[in-house]
Amino acid sequence: MTDGARFSTPFEHSGDAVLPEWIDYNGHLNLAYYVVLFDRATDALFDLIDLGLDYRRRTSLGTFVVETHNRYERELLVHERVRVTTQLVAADDKRLHLAHEMFRLDGGERCATQELLFLHVSLATRRVVPFPPELKAQVEALRAAHAALPRPDWTGRAVGMPR
Repeated sequence: MTDGARFSTPFEHSGDAVLPEWIDYNGHLNLAYYVVLFDRATDALFDLIDLGLDYRRRTSLGTFVVETHNRYERELLVHERVRVTTQLVAADDKRLHLAHEMFRLDGGERCATQELLFLHVSLATRRVVPFPPELKAQVEALRAAHAALPRPDWTGRAVGMPR
């Protein structure tokens, strides 16, 4: 188990590269593959708190994403490498609210953000269930480690055009 002092604030996953097959007809990273890169960061964080694939295999429990909001700020080109930071914005007995930011490794510009809401589910019943105590302790340790981080000002927004 991991204690809260071992969590980076925010959590960081680094080094993934934009693959040639991910480039769209505009010559830059297709929007779907930003999601792939964010998902890899989620997987790394979930592995750290024992909510990853091993957890699913061992417990028949996992997470479903029920809401996501992506913002694309700068294009990424083939072979560019990225760094994703992740903040646990909120959590309760059954839900996790994450905020990802993606940065170009060379230059450091932020390229995209992603906000997600996860539900903890039984994969047998396909219903929402509370975190078991040992996982709840990990979530609480991560929440405590991230508690001092300011809430990203881009979270909680709706999609829309100015009126």
